[in-house]
Amino acid sequence: MSRTVLYPGSFDPVTNGHLDVLRQALNLADRVVVAIGIHAGKKPLFSYEERQSLIAGAIEQSEFSAEQSRVSVVGFSGLSVDAAIESDAQFMVRGLRDGTDLDYEMQLCGMNGAMMPQIGTVFLPASPAVRPITATLVRQIAGMKGDVSSFVPKHVADALSRKFQS
Repeated sequence: MSRTVLYPGSFDPVTNGHLDVLRQALNLADRVVVAIGIHAGKKPLFSYEERQSLIAGAIEQSEFSAEQSRVSVVGFSGLSVDAAIESDAQFMVRGLRDGTDLDYEMQLCGMNGAMMPQIGTVFLPASPAVRPITATLVRQIAGMKGDVSSFVPKHVADALSRKFQS
């Protein structure tokens, strides 16, 4: 039986932290579905299509590029557990940076488990080098013309620079 995991998030933009979690997920599953949340009430910096392209480029440039055939990128606008069912995923993968993440993710896991008990959640700890990285902080630093090159792949840093030039 093929094991599929769903890795949901906003990925606005994809960071080295996201790639760290994706790398770990590929070690656990035969297939990883990266699910980009699309919510009408939120105004992301990058469109769904841009985020999809940035993720694909990040995978192509990563140390696990040979595994890209095992990764697909989809969008979802509802509940992540519904996206997991639609993707035939048995588990959802969530990255943890610290205890604050754990508290929030445990609540989310409990609610998801109550709605869809057949979908499990796997928590993956961020590697120490990427632990402080958040997409929110990356956007803020880039918006103030700061250097984000150590937090995101080069093509993402370039895309951020272009986005904030206009």
